[in-house]
Amino acid sequence: MYLIYLVVELPENFPEYSIMYKTLSNQIKTLEKSKDNTLEEEREKIQLKIDNYQSEITKIKKMFPDNFFEELN
Repeated sequence: MYLIYLVVELPENFPEYSIMYKTLSNQIKTLEKSKDNTLEEEREKIQLKIDNYQSEITKIKKMFPDNFFEELN
């Protein structure tokens, strides 16, 4: 049996980015759940946080190869 190894260039601070990605993803999930049980004014604030976190996740994803974080979701 032959094994093929792909050499992937990862950012210098790979572990930190990976932890950040996971933390932000978890925060988004938590905020999404809490958004259902809040008043409209608070929902807007929560949505802004979610949007900001999603923006950071997008930046992190761009530093890595395509589909790198798909298994973490």
